[in-house]
Amino acid sequence: MHLSRRGLLYGSAGAAAVSLAGCGVGGEEERNLTGFTGISMPTDTSERWVIEGQALEENLTNLGYEVIHQNAKDVVEDQIAQIQSMVAEGVEFLVIAAIDNKSLGQVLADAKDQGVTIIAYDRLILETPDVDYYASFNNYQVGVLQATHIIERLGMRDNPGPFNIELFSGDLGDNNSQYFFMGGLDTFESFIYEGRVHVPSGQTEQEPTATQGWSGDVAQARMTQLLEDYYSDDLEIHAVLSPYDGISRGVVAALVEAGYEPGADDFPVVTGQDAEAASVKAIKDGTGQTETVFKDTRQLASTVTGMVQAIVEGGEPEVNDLGTYDNGFKFVPSLLLDPVDVTAENYQEVIVESEYLTEEQIDAGEA
Repeated sequence: MHLSRRGLLYGSAGAAAVSLAGCGVGGEEERNLTGFTGISMPTDTSERWVIEGQALEENLTNLGYEVIHQNAKDVVEDQIAQIQSMVAEGVEFLVIAAIDNKSLGQVLADAKDQGVTIIAYDRLILETPDVDYYASFNNYQVGVLQATHIIERLGMRDNPGPFNIELFSGDLGDNNSQYFFMGGLDTFESFIYEGRVHVPSGQTEQEPTATQGWSGDVAQARMTQLLEDYYSDDLEIHAVLSPYDGISRGVVAALVEAGYEPGADDFPVVTGQDAEAASVKAIKDGTGQTETVFKDTRQLASTVTGMVQAIVEGGEPEVNDLGTYDNGFKFVPSLLLDPVDVTAENYQEVIVESEYLTEEQIDAGEA
């Protein structure tokens, strides 16, 4: 399994930004593009998608571009219908964060027939030749940061353990899930071989660890079952690798129900992602989750805005990865941004000083 993961992940053309000539939709210069863009967001139950959709719309509107912005609210059929409507309205660009990364082949083929440039936003769209660009973060690095946090918090490099850890991954319909999971598992690999890390459930593949819909309730139910089936007064859990803050809060709730006390020295280390206000509050207060990975969504929205603007002005979007993200038809030209590890020690510098969240929003647990 390790070799196949490496083969999938390490084909990058390097970190230096390059301009990719000849990609995307041909002949944009002759079409007198206006920047008319359709934005399709996947859900309104996670803060980040609401924030990013609004940021994208504002950025593009400020450039004088017409924008259609819709949210499919976790319904695949609604996302397809919304995209069809956008194409019928005459959009020149589609920026899509897919609910199901294998569901959009036909609607994107129809869009491509109309000359639409298609940008996959943070979630790579699979099994279609019609994705022109992909903009995201280094999602493999997200998992590396999360696992490294656990290693450092538990002092694994200096302590033989064994440490009992359980693994969670995201929705199987989101291509990013595998990268988060692989990054974490690869980072733990040597510790597992050395016997320092033990997974009592034996669930170390993505499918049994998956969390449908990225749901905190689903995660809480699974964590509760894991604790009942594999742990006892004589066997405690030391950490949970969780890929997303909503899942993390579900995990913490299950741990509390099982008798673990937030803030106590023996409370398990729990990771996360997306710097949601409720999770940053827990990190700040020391009441459960201890880490989140911050992906500055404003930066991603700005990056995609720049892609659209470059094409409208007759140029080529900047990309920095040509060989990592294979969607089943091709390696999609990608622009990847760097995620940042956030803990109680640096949340003010990373989250507050960057004005992503205020202290008041964090204390309230609401963005």
